[in-house]
Amino acid sequence: MKAEKDQNPEKNLDVWIITGLSGAGKTNAIRIFEDWGYFCIDNLPPSLLAETVAMIEEAGDIQRLALGVDVRSRGFFDSLMPALDAMEAINGKPNILFLDADTPTLVKRFKETRRRHPMASEGMLIEDIQSERYRLEAMRGKADVIIDTSNLRPKDLKEVLERRIYSGRRENQFKVHILSFGFKYGAPWDADLVMDVRFLPNPHYIPELRPFTGLDALVRDYVMEHEVSQVFFQQFSQLLIYLIPKYIEEGKTNLVVAIGCTGGQHRSVTLAEKLYTAVKEAGYDAGVRHRDIERRKEC
Repeated sequence: MKAEKDQNPEKNLDVWIITGLSGAGKTNAIRIFEDWGYFCIDNLPPSLLAETVAMIEEAGDIQRLALGVDVRSRGFFDSLMPALDAMEAINGKPNILFLDADTPTLVKRFKETRRRHPMASEGMLIEDIQSERYRLEAMRGKADVIIDTSNLRPKDLKEVLERRIYSGRRENQFKVHILSFGFKYGAPWDADLVMDVRFLPNPHYIPELRPFTGLDALVRDYVMEHEVSQVFFQQFSQLLIYLIPKYIEEGKTNLVVAIGCTGGQHRSVTLAEKLYTAVKEAGYDAGVRHRDIERRKEC
């Protein structure tokens, strides 16, 4: 899915709709967009979308606009999809950012903040979340960028938004984001490609290697000394390098490649680092992040 919309040369206004599940981080996302220089309006009634964009476009002194829309609009929310269609017909398709999170994480966040869910009924919190998820299903399907925040802290969300949205617009170049993770903590929902490397030899079962990570030479050498690891890396890295130009031709500005093992400590970290190096050596901009490498410190 393209994260960039086709730009109308006659219209310089860059518009983002920020939406998603309550508790998934929309308020933080809007603050981040504000830091980027976007003029932000939160909790805007959907019926005012086209009118607001037209008014700001006509004024001509604002080039970046971010609009927060969600179920807090209550009865107005039912008019969201028709309002988006009307806005697209008049102003062109806006970019849509959808923030998601799994239900247990959302329940935990509402419990911690002691806030009332916007769709609170006489039922349970889980039922309110499920109801909201159902109502937002069509909106999620229209999103250009979907980010799962279940395992993200506020500062992590900023880093993800930087690489998924802002850096691509600022630098106007394609970037590959390599992410290692542990399946025991859940697969990342915002990945474009997910590779399971749990079939590789596991350093966890070697007592002297268990305390280390894939960033350490001892673990890295152990993983890569096996033929299965060498053959896998050679073939997968070649496939990835082959695919990158295809994604660029399709119009993508960034690609998230997630490499997962059981705990996100050893094998996935090793392979992620090697893939990062291979992509850089092939001449592409790349970054690497190890989502779960610090998890054992939380235990």
